Amino acid sequence: MKIRLLSCLLLASVCSLAQAECSYPRPPTKTPNGLSATQEEMVAGMSAVKEYNAKVTEYLACLDEEMKVAITNAGPEAATDLIERIKANNAKKHNAAIEALEAHAARFNEEVRNFKSRDKDKKS
Repeated sequence: MKIRLLSCLLLASVCSLAQAECSYPRPPTKTPNGLSATQEEMVAGMSAVKEYNAKVTEYLACLDEEMKVAITNAGPEAATDLIERIKANNAKKHNAAIEALEAHAARFNEEVRNFKSRDKDKKS
């Protein structure tokens, strides 16, 4: 029972460290409207998406490093379920960040299609 309690306390401290060290990147607050945006606004939107992608990449690397540290700190005698919980926690955070990035990129890409179709309609 003491080992299980110690494992839970260790996992809780690892989770709090993870929250303290790796900052979850927030998506850009505004996506340009492809039906009305200027070329400059679309370029700025693309730059924001690229910057967000870079921040997500940094966040994922941080998460992986935190997971390695947490596993190392758990020690070679750590219970298998503790190691699996550390890995599962990492995977959950990783997947959430990727899903948010993909959703934002999809919204931006839809606006790019709107922008391009708008310009195509003007030429017709």
